[in-house]
Amino acid sequence: MAHRFEIRRNKAGEYVSYFIYNSETIFWTEGYTSKASAKNAIESIKKNGPPAEVVDTTTAD
Repeated sequence: MAHRFEIRRNKAGEYVSYFIYNSETIFWTEGYTSKASAKNAIESIKKNGPPAEVVDTTTAD
């Protein structure tokens, strides 16, 4: 599979959800004190992410 979510712990001991695509980190969440919160963040991204609006901030040429 080319993409996946990972839950890792940061230096502060918090749980962070990472989205990995082709072995590269694309984005990550804030740190959470519980693993359940990190899992909830992943579920929220999966539920709400795909229909997200695309904003083009470039100027017209």
